[in-house]
Amino acid sequence: MIRATEMRADTTAMTVGIKCLVAIYLLSDVVRGDTISTSRTVVSNPSLSTVWPLPQLLKTSSRQYVINPAIFKFRLPSEIASCPIISEAVRRYMQLSFIPDCPKLGWQSPEVLWCNYPAAETLTQLDIEMSSCEEMPHIDMDEHYILQVDATNPEARLRANTTWGILRGLETFSQLIQAMNHTHFLINATYIEDFPRFSHRGLLIDSSRHFLPMRSIIQTLDAMAYNKMNVLHWHIVDDQSFPYVSSLYPAMSEKGAYDPVTHVYSPQDVRHVIQEAAMRGIRVIAEFDTPGHTLSWGKAYPSLLTSCCNEEGQPTGTYGPIDPSDSNYYCFLEKFFQEVAEVFPDQFMHLGGDEVSFDCWKSNPNITAFMKKLGIECEYNKLEEFYIQKVVDLVEKFRKSYFVWQEVFDNGVQLAEESIIHVWKEPHEGEMSSVTSSGFRALLSSCWYLDYISYGADWQKYYQCDPQQFNGTEEQKDLVMGGEACIWGEYVDSSNLISRTWPRASAAAERLWSAANVRDVQEAAPRLKNIRCLMIKRGLSPEPQEGPGYCPCDYRMRSP
Repeated sequence: MIRATEMRADTTAMTVGIKCLVAIYLLSDVVRGDTISTSRTVVSNPSLSTVWPLPQLLKTSSRQYVINPAIFKFRLPSEIASCPIISEAVRRYMQLSFIPDCPKLGWQSPEVLWCNYPAAETLTQLDIEMSSCEEMPHIDMDEHYILQVDATNPEARLRANTTWGILRGLETFSQLIQAMNHTHFLINATYIEDFPRFSHRGLLIDSSRHFLPMRSIIQTLDAMAYNKMNVLHWHIVDDQSFPYVSSLYPAMSEKGAYDPVTHVYSPQDVRHVIQEAAMRGIRVIAEFDTPGHTLSWGKAYPSLLTSCCNEEGQPTGTYGPIDPSDSNYYCFLEKFFQEVAEVFPDQFMHLGGDEVSFDCWKSNPNITAFMKKLGIECEYNKLEEFYIQKVVDLVEKFRKSYFVWQEVFDNGVQLAEESIIHVWKEPHEGEMSSVTSSGFRALLSSCWYLDYISYGADWQKYYQCDPQQFNGTEEQKDLVMGGEACIWGEYVDSSNLISRTWPRASAAAERLWSAANVRDVQEAAPRLKNIRCLMIKRGLSPEPQEGPGYCPCDYRMRSP
């Protein structure tokens, strides 16, 4: 944990002939579990001196080094330099790490000078050591890293077993650097050993209710990487539109998208998102939600959906969920999900299964006859179970594991042992306990619905929500994979995606990365401001997390 005190000298009261800015910042010398000690560290700009999310172990020293980007380099052995994700990350972080301070309009920021402070030596390189080059992030990826900026010599080293640990370490290294002036930077001697508390730290985006341009999705990936999130849950289609361009069934987007030319994701677009995500250590998991949320499917293939009927059993011209009674439809679904499994390489798919309205099924005489044949008359949850079981069996043919929303578990579908239950309803504690006591892995989103906005600093409630806060054994708690913040798209498009999501999603990101006892909102507040200011400096437009205040670079913030 980090406690900060900033003291600025009143230059009008100074009698010395030089102008200097003295900023004294108290940083945690060690943070691990409940053991906390502090040391006083001198930095040039406290607002950029802390790391988000907070590392598992952090030691700092008052020793500082100057960095001149003109001569600084990330040193890679040849076997690491040939790893494409690492070589691209090094290029990216040379830019992200050395963004000059934002001067006030009309004048130049003065250089930071030290009164009675020894001249700092120059740090010229960061040595990167890695054991294994991996090209696609996965559920078991190792994100552990060790970062050391030596306290006795101007040397720095980043070590990790895999690509993903190096990516997380580079982000941390970039957050340790403070701008000294427009050409030089400072870094304190630091030792960090870090790893995530949870393996799944996700963000759900919704590109059906409002289409999200590619630029907005890539910006979202950038923000996720800055906050060490590692799963993009892409809720790509829904009732309102079908922007996914299927190679097998192109009519789905031709008739189901808002615009079949401008408001669609081509196969090339999807590949680009997956590639850009992988470059940042982020998995992309697609959700094609069925049997509900499928009205856009019916624009091209209305026979897929249940025809709703009046009291006389005559069609009304409206449609409901997918019709589970016709075996021919499962052939269509098998081919479609096989395509999805090939396009999205992650081991997991999200099958949806939430919010299925039974009214249309109840009105349709063919559905009634089908249920009677199955021996489940009037048990519509059993009909949903029948359908989901069929889809689950199809997906397992493609050697894919899957997420499902909690209703699928609640309705008693026979799920594979490796299934992950996605909990989204409140209160969530009982559901998390029930899911894990049944031996299934669980993922929490209930308390992180970012599209629900409220007045004030609502990030605090997101920060205090913990996926393991429920009654259960340690074995049950170990089945919690992590969680996802959700930014549903009913009132979100490219104009407010970044601002509404960040830095509120940052609160969930730290909860899912840092130690369980890192939960003091007062202590987190200045660091949350730091990460917001950093995202602004890097070209994003996150909204204010608190009341009145400012970031040094917000005057040049661009609209989406």
